[in-house]
Amino acid sequence: MHSRDKIRNIAIIAHVDHGKTTLVDKLLQQSGTFRENEAVQERAMDSNDIERERGITILAKNTAIQYKDFLINIVDTPGHADFGGEVERIMKMVDGVLLVVDAFEGTMPQTKFVLRKALEQHLTPIVVVNKIDRPNARPAEVVDEVLDLFIELGADDNQLDFPVVYASGLMGMSSLDPEKLDENMQALYDTIVSHIPAPTENVEEPLQFLVTLMDYNEYLGRIAIGRVNRGTVRQGQPIAVINREGQVKQARVEKLFGFQGLKRIEIEEAGAGDIIAISGIKDINIGETLADPANPEALPVLKIDEPTLQMTFLVNNSPFAGREGKWVTSRKLRERLFKELETDVSLRVDETDSPDAFVVSGRGELHLGILIENMRREGFELQVSKPEVIIRVIDGQKMEPIERLIIDLPEDSMGSVMESLGTRKAEMVNMINNGSGNVRLEFLIPARGLIGYRTYFLTLTRGYGVMNHAFDSYGPYAGSGVGGRHEGVLISSETGTSTFYGMLSVEDRGTLFLEPGTEVYEGMIVGEHNRDNDIIVNICKEKQLTNVRSATKEDTVKMKTPRLYSMEQALEYLNDDEYCEITPKSIRLRKKILNKGERERFEKQRKMAEANA
Repeated sequence: MHSRDKIRNIAIIAHVDHGKTTLVDKLLQQSGTFRENEAVQERAMDSNDIERERGITILAKNTAIQYKDFLINIVDTPGHADFGGEVERIMKMVDGVLLVVDAFEGTMPQTKFVLRKALEQHLTPIVVVNKIDRPNARPAEVVDEVLDLFIELGADDNQLDFPVVYASGLMGMSSLDPEKLDENMQALYDTIVSHIPAPTENVEEPLQFLVTLMDYNEYLGRIAIGRVNRGTVRQGQPIAVINREGQVKQARVEKLFGFQGLKRIEIEEAGAGDIIAISGIKDINIGETLADPANPEALPVLKIDEPTLQMTFLVNNSPFAGREGKWVTSRKLRERLFKELETDVSLRVDETDSPDAFVVSGRGELHLGILIENMRREGFELQVSKPEVIIRVIDGQKMEPIERLIIDLPEDSMGSVMESLGTRKAEMVNMINNGSGNVRLEFLIPARGLIGYRTYFLTLTRGYGVMNHAFDSYGPYAGSGVGGRHEGVLISSETGTSTFYGMLSVEDRGTLFLEPGTEVYEGMIVGEHNRDNDIIVNICKEKQLTNVRSATKEDTVKMKTPRLYSMEQALEYLNDDEYCEITPKSIRLRKKILNKGERERFEKQRKMAEANA
């Protein structure tokens, strides 16, 4: 067991892409954690496949660094607002935070979100101005922005007296002086050791341990990760497990692990202030307390912000169901969704009147999109409905989630972007023009207005615009007609294989979403109509052969490039009467009711019901 005054527990928090994971890489490398000849991949903390592909952190992960005779436990957190539940849990494990801010971009929506959570827990902050070697870096202004943000969030005097370290995570350099960087991370190590307080919990009191993260191992089963809040824990020790409802059951610690770099090392004993992993407890979940059986006291249950977006997950019932996936039944879908609840505390799953449909609520499109992507990689086939924001009634008033949106874009695109956001009920709260040809705009906008906006925004800014948003608060409902798609779609009239000839005959009606030779079914969406109504088309039509031949007839015929959607783009594109069919190999858009006659009857009944109401 380490001496309490030689332990430092910190979390690294920041807006997405401000360099948290790269900074942890360099701290690990320069601490001598790895052997000189050891092969270590970049962004070593991003171990999940999707994290490595997308270059973002999704799951919070912890590591430990030995610096001189200090043990520094570091928790790397996600930067996306959609994974804020991970950040909120982590704050219970640490005594201080490294707030990483980009030396050019400054404070962003997620910077505000994560800092608010840290200040609420009265954690000691250190500000790291990262990417100091970027062209156009403006460290002095960025530090002023951070100070303004601390004041706005009601930081106390001790928190306002934060030290600032200037760094380049990519180059592995840091300094207390922005003009002259040292060739190592010494300045950052020393600042952590001198400013972050050591754990103050008592080792002599009865055991308390809050489960903050979960892992799974085929040999060890569930592994609970968290911080020993008081007392000591040993291998083989009997303990009491207190669940979120306050019920107590008895268990035993089979194995105890500490952390060293990216490895877990088996230890005999751990004391208050240590971040450890415990295995051998069946059915353990996040938010539960492990305590002394003679004195089973529960720690406060983790409070997590409520979800703001929901989608319906359904069993795949399309004509192509069961062709490509391994898991296709409602029992397997239900099992998988409820299993996700064990590790993701910011997710909600509600059963519906139908055994084949489940309402899944999360923190945003990316949050739910990552869950769907994981499921399809595991071999699931499913259908999902259009994402919808969760409307609440607060003090008798209808309220909806409002997002804080920050946009960086070229000056010449400003007019069209502001006009497009105006129709989505956005309210501009700030505009900064630094004279370099780029403008930063800040808006408050209903979350409904942002669904499906990103692709349109990139078109308006010709790909040069950057938008970031995070949940701000609940505000009065802005009425219907916010956001949504205004274009109609092209719907296949046949089940078969799309042909070059059939697609050529309908491409002047709109933009197609697939290539020749793709299998389609009746009711499947094959393109976007030029107008606002849906039309039925036959793209499986084959050319009738004749005896008449022309040497040049086919030479000049060329088809426009189809618009192929990624999964996130497909989810954004959906309308109320449509589903997205997701399988391990395909993503298809379809109408909820596939048959044209049934669709028309349903629409007629809906309009009559609305007129009577």
